[in-house]
Amino acid sequence: MSIPTMDGVTAEMITTARIRTRVLFFGEETGTPILFIHGNVSSATWWEEVMIALPDGFRGIAYDQRGYGDADPDKKIDATRGMGDLADDAIALLDHLQIEKTHLVGLSLGSSVVWQLMMDAPERFLTVTQISPGSPFGFGATKDNQGTPTTEDFAGSGAGLVNPEVVRLMAENERGTESPFAPRNALRGLWDASVVHPREEEWLSALLATHTGDKEYAGDVVPSPNWPGFAPGKWGANNALSPKYLDPMDRLYAIDPKPPVLWIRGANDKVVADQSLADIATYGQMGVIPNYPGVDVFPQQPMIGQTRAVLDHYRANGGHYEEVVLDGAGHVPYVEKPDEFNTNFHAHIQSR
Repeated sequence: MSIPTMDGVTAEMITTARIRTRVLFFGEETGTPILFIHGNVSSATWWEEVMIALPDGFRGIAYDQRGYGDADPDKKIDATRGMGDLADDAIALLDHLQIEKTHLVGLSLGSSVVWQLMMDAPERFLTVTQISPGSPFGFGATKDNQGTPTTEDFAGSGAGLVNPEVVRLMAENERGTESPFAPRNALRGLWDASVVHPREEEWLSALLATHTGDKEYAGDVVPSPNWPGFAPGKWGANNALSPKYLDPMDRLYAIDPKPPVLWIRGANDKVVADQSLADIATYGQMGVIPNYPGVDVFPQQPMIGQTRAVLDHYRANGGHYEEVVLDGAGHVPYVEKPDEFNTNFHAHIQSR
């Protein structure tokens, strides 16, 4: 993959103890480090606008996660470890760069990795910023703020949530807009239709650099007798996001030290929401997917409510968090509201 970087951003291929991947840097080497972890179907490229806006004295570091961009294609995500593979890769990068402490930032899937990193190595992080984070309980197949599963096999979570036509067009490097499932249309759906992203081509290239296949994106699918007929497989990030494989949140409440958390999200987020358009229960209620068992059996996942409940427990056990909601912003709030986003983000990282 060859995606041009913004002025001041440098790219290096780095080999850690776990993986070889592309790493982007911005700022003086002596600056306080900030590790940025990208979301699904994207890459480190999506962080450049945030990195170049950093205050003096900070050094931005963003990398292509396993399964994305220029990460080694032979390195697969073992979904049965939940976020384990991705979190271990992040720690290996910090170790390689000889970084003992850093600020930590995640977007969407990247935020799910951040939940894991907080549990695995809390002493390494000065602050945590969660941008449009996936629920700490995972994506799909839970029905209340406590993360109670809808079925024993976690049907309705994992790779089966991804439309195969989307994956086919990604694999064919489709850059048009004719198909409703075109990757460019999916990208544009992350923010208001009136927004014209100045680096849309670069962001689309990053999306299309997602590694596809049964062990990658979207991953393998297991049949289920429960609605909607599939359960999570064992490979790829989408399966790793299933509540079936994620660590229990009791670990988070017990960590010491507890880095302060900024939870920042867009009010118009359609991906991570209590009535998410990415939730299969939404389509069941609309009649798009037949045989929907009803809201008593399979309600929409309360993604925002779950995150707030977990962070409230985090606070009750000695942690600190602040929730910031940006009006008029979607799933990637720094695209539509960069000034408001940076004001809150910079204040957070400058507080420690």
